[in-house]
Amino acid sequence: MTSVFTFGETMGSIVADGIGPLEFARGFALGIGGAESNVAIGVARLGGAATWLGRIGPDTVGALIRGRIAAAGVRTIAIADPAFTGLMIRHRRSAAFAHVDYHRTGSAGSRLSPADIPAAELRAAGILHVTGITPALSDSARAAVFQAVETARAAGVSVSVDVNYRSKLWSRYDAAPVLRDLVARADLVFAGPEEAALFVDAADPLDGLAKLGPAEVVVKDGPRGCEALIDGVRHTVAALPVTVVDPVGAGDAFVAGYLADRLAGAPPEARLATAIAAGAFAVTVPGDCEGLPSRSDLAALTGGDLRR
Repeated sequence: MTSVFTFGETMGSIVADGIGPLEFARGFALGIGGAESNVAIGVARLGGAATWLGRIGPDTVGALIRGRIAAAGVRTIAIADPAFTGLMIRHRRSAAFAHVDYHRTGSAGSRLSPADIPAAELRAAGILHVTGITPALSDSARAAVFQAVETARAAGVSVSVDVNYRSKLWSRYDAAPVLRDLVARADLVFAGPEEAALFVDAADPLDGLAKLGPAEVVVKDGPRGCEALIDGVRHTVAALPVTVVDPVGAGDAFVAGYLADRLAGAPPEARLATAIAAGAFAVTVPGDCEGLPSRSDLAALTGGDLRR
């Protein structure tokens, strides 16, 4: 088994207790959240090796991020930056709708640059995992993503891309060509149906994404499960029935499950089963990364054996 190398912005996460307008919240929980670090933690919880790199500010939130990620068993490269560490504030306006405010413009995490990416470590990885969030943060962060992808490709390292479109960071018009270009350089891509429709035919997102180049395409569709086109073979996997407590982080858990099994040499059917189970388990626990499962958690959820 080799490792996953990933990088991006991880922020402090302030989450209001209960459901209702923010002004009536009686308490708040402080945690951390970032798509890339969530995936790294998820891979580590499932027994894989993962490295996360990011910039953090000279503040207590930055220290919290460094400590939490490292404590999860992830090799952590936290680059000190004079700017502040980003924050997100989240509350459940209703049982069906969550609202998030981001405070990240000019943050330490947005100041990632190509000079931050250690080429030697990247070349030694098994998988480079990047998301469509990082290219939206700044010009330098976008350059870092594409440089890392090209370095990995040249070294024969598999490139994994989670489209992860965020409308609060950039418009569909600005995002579409960048995300299309990123997917075209990937070996493996994850996307939701709406994300894929930004730049391929919505009628058949699997085929559209595959035509851009990736040999492995996975369309994750929440409670409807997922569809995949892996080395020319189509797969459909239903979601597991669970009680949803907090949907945040489910997509990252799904990706972590797939990548952990890919690192372990599992066949496509097993990768997808683990991904579905990891995403299902994550929604039963509140928080961005707190509920990411272990192998024993997945076995308990499914009544089977998803250990590797």
